[in-house]
Amino acid sequence: MIVAFSISPSTGDDTGSVSEAVAAAVRVVRESGLPNETNAMFTNIEGEWDEVMAVVKKAVDVVAAVSPRVGLVLKADIRPGWDGQLTAKVERVERLLGE
Repeated sequence: MIVAFSISPSTGDDTGSVSEAVAAAVRVVRESGLPNETNAMFTNIEGEWDEVMAVVKKAVDVVAAVSPRVGLVLKADIRPGWDGQLTAKVERVERLLGE
């Protein structure tokens, strides 16, 4: 499965930066060892249901440790028996664009 998720910490005021909390969440994902990528809007991670969801939970937990409120947006592509799709899906589109 591939999960795209975004964690939005709230600092509780208008002056705090959320970048450090977001960086802590991305660090959790990268240290998981699962295939992943981060872009301006989401972090994508690929693996089995239980392992991916455990990483998402841990990422939320590290943000919740420094933020009084956490928002989570999650989208999942659940396709049993398929792996390597984090890059393969993009490669298929790029190949068609190159034709």
